[in-house]
Amino acid sequence: MIRAALPGDAAAIADLWNPWITETAITFASNAKSEADVQEMIAARACFLVHISNGLQGFATYSQFRGGNGYATCMEHTIVLSPGARGKGVGRALMAAVEDHARSFGAHQMIGGISGENPEGRAFHAALGYHEIAIIRQAGFKFGRFMDLVLMQKFLS
Repeated sequence: MIRAALPGDAAAIADLWNPWITETAITFASNAKSEADVQEMIAARACFLVHISNGLQGFATYSQFRGGNGYATCMEHTIVLSPGARGKGVGRALMAAVEDHARSFGAHQMIGGISGENPEGRAFHAALGYHEIAIIRQAGFKFGRFMDLVLMQKFLS
């Protein structure tokens, strides 16, 4: 079941997200999210969705790609899945839901920023119709090394 995230989901979301933050290069973030951090994000975002099936299986959210009204129709998403949810349609369902939400509010496109060290993430986005539009060399720094950021784009309208 996909539904809007509630403040009470924040601890479970942080528990899901934090191993990806602290143990992998899938995200360039290195500081774990607190329950309060996640609650603030849920409150600030127009769309923050969770997939619940025997507990939290993943979440997806989006916000404007860059500040300013010139970017008002360009969104960037975040999606995180539990390891057990990968390859089971959870990610596809969450992405369809955030894309539909964004489209219904006038978004023209969605951007995914994917670590160059995440080939599975790139393949997932490509399977959903995203196209690689840029590689920002050495954009991120984590675990003592620089990493590339791959930008992928999908037009929603």
